[in-house]
Amino acid sequence: MYEILGYAGAIVVGLLVVLVGAGGSILTVPVLVYLFHISPVIATGYALLIVGITSIISTLSYIRRKMVNYRIAIIFGIPSVAAVYLTRRYMLPAIPDEMSIFGDLVMSKDAFLMLLMGALLFVSATSMVMVKRKYDAEPELNLNTFYYTRMILIEGLIIGVLTGLVGTGGGFMIIPALVILCNLPIKTAIGTALLIASAKSGIGFLGEISINADIDYELIFKFTGFALVGIAIGTYL
Repeated sequence: MYEILGYAGAIVVGLLVVLVGAGGSILTVPVLVYLFHISPVIATGYALLIVGITSIISTLSYIRRKMVNYRIAIIFGIPSVAAVYLTRRYMLPAIPDEMSIFGDLVMSKDAFLMLLMGALLFVSATSMVMVKRKYDAEPELNLNTFYYTRMILIEGLIIGVLTGLVGTGGGFMIIPALVILCNLPIKTAIGTALLIASAKSGIGFLGEISINADIDYELIFKFTGFALVGIAIGTYL
C-alpha cells in the first residue's frame, strides 16, 4: 500500500517539475522517507539523481521555446555546482549523528535535515507567491552591473550548499532569485532554474557515490520512471 502511494507521489513530483519548475524535488525526499521508509540522509542522495533526470527532461521543452537564459545559468550554476558537490562529499558526512541543541536537548542528524527541509519549503513557497504577484510583467534584465553578478554568484553558492544538505534541486529557491535579482520573466526563470537544477543535482549525486557505495538504483529508476509519467501528463495539460 505504501509503495503504491509512493509511486503515485512520484507522478505528482513529475507534474510539479514540468508545470512550475519547482516543488518536485522538495516533495521527493518526504515520499522516499515516509512511504519507502528510507532514512533522510540516504533519501537526500537518491533525490539528487531523480531530480537531475527529471529536470533535464523538463528543460527540453523550455529550450525548444527559447525560454532558457544560458548566461545566467552559467553565472549561477558554477558556484552552485561546486558547492553542492563539496557539501555532499565533505560537509554532510561531517555532521554528527546527534547534535546538542539547547542544554540536554539532542537532535538527530535525520531530524535536523527534515526540519531544515520543512523550513526551506515554507520560505521558498512564500517567495514564489510574492514573485508571482510582483513580476507578472516582463521587465528588462539586470545583468550588466557588478552588484547583480556578485549577488547571483553568492545566491548560487548558498543554494548549492542547501541542495547538498537536503537533496532538493532548489527550484523554489532559484526561481525567486532569478526573478528578483535578474528580472527574468517567470517562464524564462523556470526554464533556467530547471537547467541549473539538473546540472547541480547530477554533480551532487557524484558526491553521494563517493561516500555511499550501497545505492538502490532499482528504486531510483522506478521512482524516476513514474515521475517521467507525471512529466508526460503535465506536458499536455
